[in-house]
Amino acid sequence: MPKRFSTARGREFGDGLRAAIAATGMTSRAVAELVGWQEAKVSDLVNGKGGATELELAVLLGVCRTPPDEREHLLALFRATNVKGWLQEHGAAEPILPRTLIHHEAIAKSLVSWQPLVVHGLLQIPDYTRAVVEASANVPDDEVEERVAARAVRKKALRSQLKATFYLHESVLRTPVGGEEVMRAQLEHLAQVSMRPYVVVRVVPTSIGAHAGHSGPFSLLRFHKIEPVVFVESENASLIIESPLPLKSYDAVVESLARTALDEEQSRSLIKDIAG
Repeated sequence: MPKRFSTARGREFGDGLRAAIAATGMTSRAVAELVGWQEAKVSDLVNGKGGATELELAVLLGVCRTPPDEREHLLALFRATNVKGWLQEHGAAEPILPRTLIHHEAIAKSLVSWQPLVVHGLLQIPDYTRAVVEASANVPDDEVEERVAARAVRKKALRSQLKATFYLHESVLRTPVGGEEVMRAQLEHLAQVSMRPYVVVRVVPTSIGAHAGHSGPFSLLRFHKIEPVVFVESENASLIIESPLPLKSYDAVVESLARTALDEEQSRSLIKDIAG
């Protein structure tokens, strides 16, 4: 294993294990003593330096009384902490709290997103989110409000430490999600958020015709200590891309969108014009 985790899975494992130890209310030294380890071994495992087997990890999680679902999640992550590329299958629909995506939005230093169909989740107002969730063919009615609340939690990632650039197709701005009143409020929110110094909103106009974003939506995230990742989300799965060559392909798409899209001021003006 490398000296530090370099992949999304590795970082999620390390942070998850740290949280599991913290949940005991004990110090890492006390936990290490309970399993007969040196404290340095716990530190090495949390920080991606290896030094433990899967069985030893299972014993550690048992001592921590980690809940079964979380234990299995951490063990699964540990088995492939440094394997690049990751398909997460969710079942009928995306989980209410997509923890891997939320985790990486929270620690990213930059985010570049392309959305040809809807406003990005970090920019949505609750009524817009509610309309999107209610229109889903696979979300149970009794989960709607919980999903709206969960999306609000995700928006905490939109902070000054994150340089976020959002590319939207003009059709997104003209689709009356939730009705005209809700859409107007959403557009006004977009215009306001775009004024923040760490947020860039740029619109790809319909008039240009074909463009590099036709292959579909994605989010490209970069970090301080781990390699960049691309998240591609579908109805019931998420593809997390980490290998260098595919990442270069997405960099090329971003570069093309940057040449194609309206600039920030032009985009803001268009958003305000459509809002009326």
